[in-house]
Amino acid sequence: MKFIIVFVALFALALAAPAEVEILKSESEVGPESFQYAYATSDGTEAEAQGQLKNVGSEDEAISVKGSYSFVADDGQTYTVTYVADENGFQPQGAHLPVAPEA
Repeated sequence: MKFIIVFVALFALALAAPAEVEILKSESEVGPESFQYAYATSDGTEAEAQGQLKNVGSEDEAISVKGSYSFVADDGQTYTVTYVADENGFQPQGAHLPVAPEA
């Protein structure tokens, strides 16, 4: 009986395994004070970002990143998030994301 339960569980996991995803695009450029990358996969996932080191050599040295990513969700919709990440934190924007009420 235990064997059957384990077999059924493993069979269910095998059926639920995602299909293989191919990389359609992969680009990157990395320097000492900046970077950029972009990629796309066959499942509809895409991402790109550019980062720049600000205030180099100072006490306030920080990296500032601007980018976006998109993916196809289980409901078949493609969702896109654009963002800025800097000394003020991660600041995402997207039509599907909730917006905090104004204070």
